[in-house]
Amino acid sequence: MRGHGIMSALIVGVAGGSGSGKTTVARKVAELLKDASVASVSMDAYYRNMSHLTLEERKRLNWDHPDVVDMQLFGDQLAALASGAAIDEPVYDFTTHLRTSRTERVSCADVVIVDGILLFWDARVRALCDIRIFVDVEADIRLIRRIRRDMRVRGRQLNDILEQYLTTVRPMHEEFVEPTKHFADIIVPHGGKNVVAIEMIAARIQERLRPVAT
Repeated sequence: MRGHGIMSALIVGVAGGSGSGKTTVARKVAELLKDASVASVSMDAYYRNMSHLTLEERKRLNWDHPDVVDMQLFGDQLAALASGAAIDEPVYDFTTHLRTSRTERVSCADVVIVDGILLFWDARVRALCDIRIFVDVEADIRLIRRIRRDMRVRGRQLNDILEQYLTTVRPMHEEFVEPTKHFADIIVPHGGKNVVAIEMIAARIQERLRPVAT
């Protein structure tokens, strides 16, 4: 509940390169918001459904380009959450590169923390974020984290991960992700290890949640 008795959510956007620690920052901020309800949404769930392509064709797609994200659906659902409504978030399978038939219910909350590498690229999505955070971590650290995650969680092979990084991840980061840093209200170096920044973000959110005096 914010403003003049109108149910709404504070949307906190967390952007940054692949492997920068966006999800860790979002989780740690959420843990500090003891007196507020918090919902989490990942932009990764909104990749377009490419079921018309074969698995090999899907593997060759540039998954770091804005065109592969269903920005319309993502923006619509983020707007719904901002207005205090619940949504059915898509569930994406990163092993098959397909959107599944399942969805996950995301209930309305005081705060919605949403993360994604391209979060600030789309003007409509960017405008929906009340607080914009960019997690800034060195490229070599991001690559190491990406390798570990993709091998452990997504069942990828090392050679495939490195090939994808060199052909799409790095150039797309330089073209579409890094330039959006200047849209951020807060830049967090060192990712989830930056305790001071995380505490400051949580304090700012709590301040924004206080009822407006009348």
